[in-house]
Amino acid sequence: MHLIKLSVGTESVDDLSEWQERYRQRFADGLPRHVTRMWPKRETEIVNGGSIYWVIKGQVQCRQRVLRLDEVTGQDGTRHCAIVLDPELHRTQSAPKRPFQGWRYLNPEDAPPDLPKNRAQDDALPEALNRALAEIGVI
Repeated sequence: MHLIKLSVGTESVDDLSEWQERYRQRFADGLPRHVTRMWPKRETEIVNGGSIYWVIKGQVQCRQRVLRLDEVTGQDGTRHCAIVLDPELHRTQSAPKRPFQGWRYLNPEDAPPDLPKNRAQDDALPEALNRALAEIGVI
């Protein structure tokens, strides 16, 4: 089981990587995290091989393996979930995704495949072309 999440405020996979690089330096283990209010009920499935798929500019563009879920306490004293991530971002085939709140579960059969390593730095297709190709099942 995977998670899918909007990467709000990022313009590209490189932008997400740079932000995470700065943020993860705050933690002793040096691992990036995404802190969320809700705790996934399917924790066991997620930490046993699951990833978080990042939606950037309306397209699923990359994923990171979920290493564990840590409990953290917010400034208001409420329990939050820190999704601890592998620092390596795996670029995926682009897949259009409409905006949504929070995170969602993503079934493995619905997850876009990783790009081959030799294509990881390819420029993204223009959004309109990418959507059209996805609609007809080409990508």
